[in-house]
Amino acid sequence: MLEGIVRDSMTKQATKTLRRNGFLIANIYGKGLENISAAFKKNEFIKYLRNKENIAFDVKVGDNTLKVVVQEYQKCPITSDLLHVDLMVAQAGVRASYKVPVFTTGLAKGIKNKGLLMVHTKRVPVKCTIENLPENFTLDVANLDVGDSILIRDLDMPENVDCFLDPRVPVVGVIKAK
Repeated sequence: MLEGIVRDSMTKQATKTLRRNGFLIANIYGKGLENISAAFKKNEFIKYLRNKENIAFDVKVGDNTLKVVVQEYQKCPITSDLLHVDLMVAQAGVRASYKVPVFTTGLAKGIKNKGLLMVHTKRVPVKCTIENLPENFTLDVANLDVGDSILIRDLDMPENVDCFLDPRVPVVGVIKAK
């Protein structure tokens, strides 16, 4: 479980001091809940996110233990360091927007025919409750030839999971290499 501290001061100087000491600034929010301003050790946060197995994970901030999902993060444009992260509380029975990762399996036929596999959409935005949330979409690309694509409408959406992208948007495709 990832542990953080509650920020008591919201001033610019306090934020700079926390960042200088190796902390990552975070906001934790949810429907009907009061926002929590928190800070996590940056290195621990990155290690934990790389090794997590589910989209939702537990964090302990102060006395509260919450199940959260990374909703958005901000990076420094020059150094690519994480500056800020927004964590949304995954509440049971509440429909919310999540971004589900896309993984591919197999070797596409089109790659042997001088094609290039393009993953157009790395995360598919869906709206559902946390109980119905799929962990990922795994796509078999073995039958894709040059010019073929897998679209949003071709994904196997579980019940009560809605994707609000256009059904014609490509997820994975094989294009002709120049």
